[in-house]
Amino acid sequence: MNALTQPKLTLEAYLAWENEQPERHEFHRGEVFAMVGGRRAHGRVVSNLNRRLSEALDGSPCQVFAETMKIQIDDDAVLYPDVFVTCDQADLATEMIFRAPTLVVEVLSPSTQAYDRSHKFALYRRIAALREYILVDPDTRRVEAFRRGADGLWDLHDMSETATMEAASIGCAVPMAEVFAGIDPPADA
Repeated sequence: MNALTQPKLTLEAYLAWENEQPERHEFHRGEVFAMVGGRRAHGRVVSNLNRRLSEALDGSPCQVFAETMKIQIDDDAVLYPDVFVTCDQADLATEMIFRAPTLVVEVLSPSTQAYDRSHKFALYRRIAALREYILVDPDTRRVEAFRRGADGLWDLHDMSETATMEAASIGCAVPMAEVFAGIDPPADA
């Protein structure tokens, strides 16, 4: 992600500007970062997860959102997760800005993988309500969950070799075949 060349913005100025843009941009400490377009495999996994998690949560107090919804972190960051779930009443009443996701899922791509694993995860960890951060790599079929323990520390749960993706924070499981439905298997499979 590259910062757009412009003066630093306040959060309020960014939000006003962003709402007029045809493309999506993330915000951190006054800088604006253009979101790159996704590949077919990325879009397919996002769509699969959005559908399966929505079906699993139907009738619950939680809702699933994907790609076009913003999560604000404190007063210095606004991110667009690929998929997230919130059960927070204030979030469920908002139209544009969410602040208390329980689960965030990022679908990795070669250009965003390092950012999603490091800096973006560090920002998400500042959200008190967040219980789980799942990374899905369509190219390697790796699925890793980071779950916040009772001690506040984050534990890695590698689900890459399992038959299901467990979203423990919301009590949902999605078969891996459904996570990766519609994309070609890896070349070495």
